[in-house]
Order: sequence, then structure tokens, then C-alpha cells
Amino acid sequence: MYFLYLCIMNEDFFNKWVSQLKKGTLSFVVLRILSDGREYYGYDLINEVKQKTEIEIAEGTLYPLMNRLKEEQLVASKWVEQGSGIPRKYYTITSSGMKTVQAMTGYWENLNKTINSI
Repeated sequence: MYFLYLCIMNEDFFNKWVSQLKKGTLSFVVLRILSDGREYYGYDLINEVKQKTEIEIAEGTLYPLMNRLKEEQLVASKWVEQGSGIPRKYYTITSSGMKTVQAMTGYWENLNKTINSI
């Protein structure tokens, strides 16, 4: 049945919509991942996003997003020296970030419920 929809739909419009949806939800996804209370460095965060969603994310997308979330005081970061190699920047969610992601989750759940009732 899904294949039938793909044959008769406007594929270009659909692909653009999916791209916008992914971009629009990426900060929500990252904050949800960080809300587990763990510290993540960039590579781990990228892998978590890929594992838990269908969103393909590159370093060139993640790091500007993390800078924006840091400017908004939703995440904090710190450099941690490694036994070998270069230091890693670890990210954690702030208390403001936790409150924000809780509000986002409530909004998301309500929106999903509303859309599903149409």
C-alpha cells in the first residue's frame, strides 16, 4: 500500500517536507537524548540520533546546533582531556534545558494526538 502512495504522490514535495520536519525537530531530539542525564561528546550524540531516529546527522549540522543550544543556555559543555589524543567536548542538559524539553514533549504529544484525531 505504501508503494502505491509513492507512485501517485508528489515525491519532490514529500521529500522537502520530510527534510523540513527533520530539521525542525532536531533540537528537540538532541534535548530529549541529553535529558537522560548522561554526558555526550559530539560523535556519541551523532550516533544516538542516528540510532534512535531516522535522522542522518553530520558533524557540520550537530556542532552549530549545539552552539545555538548553548547560547540559549539549554546545554552546557566542558572540555575533557583524554589519555591519548585531543580533548573531547562533552555536552549536558541544563535545568533550563530540562524544563524546555519537558514543555516541548508536552507540546509534541498534544500535537501528535491532535493530528491523529483528524
